[in-house]
Amino acid sequence: MGTSWEKRTSNDFKRRSGWHFIVLGIALAIAVAAVLWWRSPVFAPAVTVVSLQGERIALDALRGRVVLVNFWATDCGPCRQEMPAMAETYRRYRPHGLEAIFIAMPYDRPDHVLHFARSSELPFPVALDIQGEAARAFGGVRATPTAFLVDKRGRIVERILGVPDFGRLQSLIERKLAERV
Repeated sequence: MGTSWEKRTSNDFKRRSGWHFIVLGIALAIAVAAVLWWRSPVFAPAVTVVSLQGERIALDALRGRVVLVNFWATDCGPCRQEMPAMAETYRRYRPHGLEAIFIAMPYDRPDHVLHFARSSELPFPVALDIQGEAARAFGGVRATPTAFLVDKRGRIVERILGVPDFGRLQSLIERKLAERV
């Protein structure tokens, strides 16, 4: 009688263990697919913004160039803090092909944006996103500052929330500028 119970328990264990391996295999396959999807290139959206000077800037027209897209606001302390280093980074790499678009958040008053851009002598194009279309196109940007580095192929290669590590950002810009398309 003990043998029959042991045999039945052993068979039950084998059946249950088989299911565990199937579930584990499915979970592993899902994890691998998620990693591959996460690492697959995400292309920057084809958005067009209007600069404070009235110039229409189409992001997809900048293919072939490295582009720094920054969402910011005049009432954002970290945004104001990062502006001098952002301006320096732009001045340093602009001659080598870096483009930049600094997009003010929809809730930012245009007169405040214009005043800040002029008084800070920002060297890069500053645009308004009054309807929030650009922020939505970039995945619903809500926090500022949020920056995206777009490579020459139009792929988003870095998303930065908050003030960036400028040494790391500049190193990445240099690598992307050096890449051939």
